[in-house]
Amino acid sequence: KGKCPEDGWDESTIELFLHELAIMDSNNFLGNCGVGEREGRVVSGLVARRHYRLIHGIGRSGDISAVQPKAAGSSLLNKLTNSVVLDVIKLAGVRTVTSCFVVPMATGMSLTLCFLTLRHKRPKAKYIVWPRIDQKSCFKSMITAGFEPVVIENVLEGDELRTDLEAVEAKIKALGAENILCVHSTTSCFAPRVPDRLEELAVICANYDIPHIVNNAYGVQSSKCMHLIQQGARVGRIDAFVQSLDKNFMVPVGGAIIAGFNESFIQEISKMYPGRASASPSLDVLITLLSLGTSGYKKLLKERKEMFSYLSSELKKLADNHNERLLDTPHNPISLAMSLKNLDETNDAAVTQLGSMLFTRQVSGARVVPCGSVQTVNNYTFKGFMSHANDYPCAYLNAASAIGIKKQDVDVFLKRLDKCLKTFRKEAKQEKSINEISDSNAATEQLED
Repeated sequence: KGKCPEDGWDESTIELFLHELAIMDSNNFLGNCGVGEREGRVVSGLVARRHYRLIHGIGRSGDISAVQPKAAGSSLLNKLTNSVVLDVIKLAGVRTVTSCFVVPMATGMSLTLCFLTLRHKRPKAKYIVWPRIDQKSCFKSMITAGFEPVVIENVLEGDELRTDLEAVEAKIKALGAENILCVHSTTSCFAPRVPDRLEELAVICANYDIPHIVNNAYGVQSSKCMHLIQQGARVGRIDAFVQSLDKNFMVPVGGAIIAGFNESFIQEISKMYPGRASASPSLDVLITLLSLGTSGYKKLLKERKEMFSYLSSELKKLADNHNERLLDTPHNPISLAMSLKNLDETNDAAVTQLGSMLFTRQVSGARVVPCGSVQTVNNYTFKGFMSHANDYPCAYLNAASAIGIKKQDVDVFLKRLDKCLKTFRKEAKQEKSINEISDSNAATEQLED
């Protein structure tokens, strides 16, 4: 049926299935005689076994989704993977999606492929309107495609950084709709930035007849992010949305899913990919989804949501204990931020030092964001880089509740963070005492004089 099974398969069943696919590829035929330059020859048995002898990859030179006659098994693998992934995207909340394909590139390059496809539809366009998010790969995806990003600064609402819709529309009017390739929006992001106002942006794109590409990097795991995409497509225009395989399905880095609501446009993107492609990302995600089944994936999504609530409540308690606060970002369903105002006021280097302390204590993924850092990316200078704004009011620390996180991860992180912050407080207290003693001695000397 081309759908993800409800109950996951055991490993031996999956391996049997993959071996059946592999013997359909010509390189595994007993009497095969290959005289071409690409015959699926592999010198290492270890490499062959690692890939289940599915050596030909996917697609043909003109289309990554095309069937390869001498690789019937690999072609079937590709078709089934795209079908199963489409089923899971619908299950996750985007019910009206019509087409998708797995591409063996991470999110940034997959976005570039989307932009390059749009180039042929809008030959006069040179700009991409982009509500700011301080993440290098999505910025470079536009540069690599040969377009000029038009950065729209976010607006501060409470603690949250949100899409400036008025600035987006004003910029479209100033540049001229025909000169704009697309609006490039974002769902999943680090707090205190929250997902873009997708519904409103989709309506603006529909009104001005401008394509809309959504960076949904790790949004499949969030029902809120997927709902935004579904609603945006319902009320306005979304041409494609791109998501990472590793962040959403816990497989090795190197693949993404390009999905959309217009099947012919998604096919155009797949035809834009030059040459054949590695089957590894497709193989990894198919094995994972067959082993989980829809029930297993739903369980992971439910656990992630529960862990988000737990991380949020416990991080708030820790912040209160250290005279800091959990920033109020209700529109961000994955990432949280805790202020580091007192730490920042103590010492200019203390905030970045906290980041290195956590890393050396084997806490990975926590981001420490100081105030006022400046970074240049492809000749564009970002003030307050990593904070998604020129002047965010305070330094802060990020932590995320992503798919696969366990209660033990949260507990160990909080324990180590608490210990690091106590170390800073102790050092600050000692420094204050030393300063007070120095001031007292100076006063005594002055009286004696």
